[in-house]
Amino acid sequence: MTTPATPPRSLGELRRLTPARVALGRAGASLPTDALLDFTLAHARARDAVHAGFEAATIAGGLEALGLPTLQVTSRVADRRDYLARPDLGRQLDPAARERLAGAPKRSDVVLVIGDGLSPVAVAAQALDVARHLLPRLAAARIGIGAAVVASGARVALGDEIGAALGARMVVVLIGERPGLSAPASLGAYLTFGPRPGLTDADRNCVSNVHGAGISADEAAHKIAWLVREGLARQATGVALKDESGDPVPVLPPP
Repeated sequence: MTTPATPPRSLGELRRLTPARVALGRAGASLPTDALLDFTLAHARARDAVHAGFEAATIAGGLEALGLPTLQVTSRVADRRDYLARPDLGRQLDPAARERLAGAPKRSDVVLVIGDGLSPVAVAAQALDVARHLLPRLAAARIGIGAAVVASGARVALGDEIGAALGARMVVVLIGERPGLSAPASLGAYLTFGPRPGLTDADRNCVSNVHGAGISADEAAHKIAWLVREGLARQATGVALKDESGDPVPVLPPP
């Protein structure tokens, strides 16, 4: 007996499977008004996320509350416009920040850096929650964390100079990702073994899409902790280290 073929899904059903803007319909030669307004709102939210203020002191206070001594530094960018126009300056510490780090305690397994990146909104919404789930996992693996650093005007590679200045074996950078039309508040985590200026993205691992409709803070912490542990053990990150962390296992904070 022949099994009846499954009827094709309607466009409405397919649209519910993705946040992508598909099968929007049309009004004459243009988009329907609802679709156009939705796109305009999403675009405005993405622009607002890029230009939002970065509450560095609030993030630093949250890290201190988690038990991490925290330093605040800035890159060489002068303002947000400078940040967007000169990515190179966001990868370099300003002289005052270099001096501040020069006087900080040296040598640790991991330095945690939280930077504003291209979405300070994402950092405010996600970064402390990721850190809260990550710290017990690193403690359970007996991985020592030095001083945390909150960096303003930061690009990912700023973590390399920070890690080198603090003598860290590895740096973990939590930073706001470029906002998308469906995810204006997405956080990314970038891990680099042996941080030093001049490294490229091929030397890093990335855990991305940490937001309400993406990877949860707990799942991100699980992946980051696995990559930190294996990166330190193998003395490598980037193309030499693949994520084989599997599903997260809940870890309770120490009593």
